[in-house]
Amino acid sequence: MLPLLIISVTGSILVFKVELDTLLMPDKMQVTSINPGERASLDVLMTNVKSKYPNYEIGSWELFDDKSRTDTAYLIKHHTTDWSKLYVNQYTGKLLSTPVGTSDDLTDWLLDLHYKLLLETNGMFLGAIVSLLLLFLGISGVILYRKFWLNFFTLRLGLARRIFFSDLHKMIGISSSPVILILAFTGAYWNISLVIHEVSEHIVEEPFLIKNQLYNKKLSIQTLLDSNQKTIENFEATYLLMPFEPEMDIMFYGTVNSTNPLNSNYSSTISYNKDSGNMLHFEDVRSASSLHVTIDSFRKLHFGHFGGLTSKLIWCVLGLSPLILALTGLYLYLHKNRNRKILHMSRVKNRKTLKSTK
Repeated sequence: MLPLLIISVTGSILVFKVELDTLLMPDKMQVTSINPGERASLDVLMTNVKSKYPNYEIGSWELFDDKSRTDTAYLIKHHTTDWSKLYVNQYTGKLLSTPVGTSDDLTDWLLDLHYKLLLETNGMFLGAIVSLLLLFLGISGVILYRKFWLNFFTLRLGLARRIFFSDLHKMIGISSSPVILILAFTGAYWNISLVIHEVSEHIVEEPFLIKNQLYNKKLSIQTLLDSNQKTIENFEATYLLMPFEPEMDIMFYGTVNSTNPLNSNYSSTISYNKDSGNMLHFEDVRSASSLHVTIDSFRKLHFGHFGGLTSKLIWCVLGLSPLILALTGLYLYLHKNRNRKILHMSRVKNRKTLKSTK
């Protein structure tokens, strides 16, 4: 129950992660200027970060151009595998924070607790097991109560507490089952993928410790950003992944105009050679394979970000249903065991009485 409850509660909170971050850290998350103008050159922004923190390399960069939310730069300290983050005003070039660990802010800590239970790779593995168990509970519950519609809206308040909890357990379990099944399946997929990646990259092989810039210093990242539109029409970059291992190149993730509401903000990609800047590969979600589109949809399906505030509220509320199911299920389990013990003791007493009578 404990890891399931932790994952359930933190997941419901994290549906509103951006809103909470903005509320708790407005000076870092929000662009303060009323009319901030155009984005500064990405080359200038990256140079500002590098000149201020020469002992770090830029691993990735979260890009925003909505005149509201600030950029986030993710840094790797030299000779380590430690990642940090800092906030940057993309219109003025001002650095809004110092590098802090990727789990130092409250919601980032909650995210670490949610999918790793603060146990790193072991936590990812445990999270995957819990997700699979939740998936099994969801499927088995639907099968067991497949005739739920007969008494779906019945809550027998006037009868015994056990009957009320049983009705409540079934009602909440069935009504939340579609969301729970989605959360369990997508969560299990991500955790299993992360475990495989961590094992192959950091246990089977020695981790690479970055010491300097791994791409051509004369290369203009802003020029690459500007050329994205020539490769994919209506491409809007949302995330930049820089090479922090020798075999990596430069990759932009982004969004495009699409009729599919489940396409994430990272659904399309364009990669460039880190030395020459030549385009290597691109993936437009509008013409991508069904597998790519399906896996990409997991992001919005898991966090409920596909239908605005309405879907977020539904995901937040129904995401808490495992908490109620666990408590009502535990009560029913303990009540059943208590009745068994009482029945067993009664039988033993009857036997003793019968023997003494004889």
